[in-house]
Amino acid sequence: MQPTLVILAAGMASRYGSMKQVESFGMNGETIMEYSIYDAIRAGFGKVIFIIREEFVDTFKEKFEAKLKGKIEVDYVFQSIHSFAEAQYIHPDRKKPWGTGHAVLCCKGKINEPFAVINADDFYGKDAFEKAAYFLKNECNEKTYSIIGYHLVNTLSEHGSVSRGVCSVDANNNLTEINERTKIYRLEDGSIVYEDESDLHVLAGNGLVSMNYICFHPNVIDLCETLFYDFLKRNRNDPKAEFFIPFVTNHFIHSGKGRVKVVPTSAQWFGVTYKEDAPVVKASLHKLIKAGEYPERLW
Repeated sequence: MQPTLVILAAGMASRYGSMKQVESFGMNGETIMEYSIYDAIRAGFGKVIFIIREEFVDTFKEKFEAKLKGKIEVDYVFQSIHSFAEAQYIHPDRKKPWGTGHAVLCCKGKINEPFAVINADDFYGKDAFEKAAYFLKNECNEKTYSIIGYHLVNTLSEHGSVSRGVCSVDANNNLTEINERTKIYRLEDGSIVYEDESDLHVLAGNGLVSMNYICFHPNVIDLCETLFYDFLKRNRNDPKAEFFIPFVTNHFIHSGKGRVKVVPTSAQWFGVTYKEDAPVVKASLHKLIKAGEYPERLW
């Protein structure tokens, strides 16, 4: 069975200031997502699911369906504040959906095969898709998930702080803890820190982080559902609380349900967190195209 690629594209792009998921970066107007889909197709994925806000569905269909017809199966999942959330748990000041773990839950009924989850606005590279496809086809099961791990130093933005899932691993590269650090940046002396309400904390540049490229058995969706209802009850008075994928993976390993392998990749990562990142991403993509890694016209 071919694995499925799930693309998280329901974000409101508040920091970026536009609908960055469908902005052109390639030489012929290709989006970052299209390079991910291209890499997924040649690695052996059989289906792509876009998780989007329902009002964007026509934009996505117009942008992608003609290009992808006959190359990979395409489907859509809508994520909203009301998805899997009863009205009594929705704070009146809630402005956006509940985060990446909630997005995975929204795929309930759509996925019955091993699948990978990625961000729409990150470039992950060919090697990452090859590693993910191999894992999903040969190693993934109800008790074994994986994270494609990137070195933190290669995932920063020069234009502001970033959020990363910082991974701790054992001697066998199995995840022991993943902590979502929502404000990571480089200081003038070159050191990398994350900031929280208490202080600044130094992070190792060669440490592995999750860029939300995670490989799952479909049983994770039921786990997300169980944990999400608990989350709603605990956070009903917090209009900004988010249900992150790392919360689900931490529960998976700490409750003894299974293990999460951290699979390092040699792929080059780059992404668009801020509008100022866009020229750098375009230049990096064009360099890969000129080096023969990708054709000038993907489709």
